[in-house]
Amino acid sequence: MRARHKPWAESYINEHPDVVIQEPERLKGRWAEEFGNRNPIHIEVGTGKGRFITGMAEANPDINYIGIEMFRDIIVTAVQRAEEADKPANLRLLNVNAERLEDIFASGEVGRVYLNFSDPWPKARHAKRRLTHDQFLGRYERILPPEGEVHFKTDNRGLFEYSLMNMTDYGMRLAEVSLDLHADKPEWNIMTEYEEKFSSKGQPIYRLEAAFRNEGN
Repeated sequence: MRARHKPWAESYINEHPDVVIQEPERLKGRWAEEFGNRNPIHIEVGTGKGRFITGMAEANPDINYIGIEMFRDIIVTAVQRAEEADKPANLRLLNVNAERLEDIFASGEVGRVYLNFSDPWPKARHAKRRLTHDQFLGRYERILPPEGEVHFKTDNRGLFEYSLMNMTDYGMRLAEVSLDLHADKPEWNIMTEYEEKFSSKGQPIYRLEAAFRNEGN
């Protein structure tokens, strides 16, 4: 995702420490203290402009949500969206690279991972950058509980097919695989900005849920 440079983004983010957590490593194993409850924690890796994560937080007050986005010029829009939504108490944002997940969350501290319209990185030499590559799947597995789930949506069929195969090869259990999510117009679905754009053009949206297997199963 590319965004126009916003020279004011850093100062704006710094003005909202209650939304964007600085030095999130200090909260590893202690996120329940940050939220003030022991509700499940769901994260979105690559939260973009924040439409999905903010919508989920508003729709599910008994779940804590953390949106993770590495690009400052993009996440600043998610901060603005959170402000417009009166800063849901169950929402936090992190301006960090997803490669640092294990520095930020303890084993089993995250209940679910969402991946929405991730960069497909179509060239084979860039496969390790895909958020469904083994390296990232391993990170998710280590912060999720046994049989923890990854929910994935994309408009890119190549990335979807790659993810299906890679998750299967990794040993994950697939469920709720859809080749046209919007065909049934599920009421529970909260769209991202990209999702609305692509679906309005008639492009199919692909979705799957995948669970890591318990070592005992």
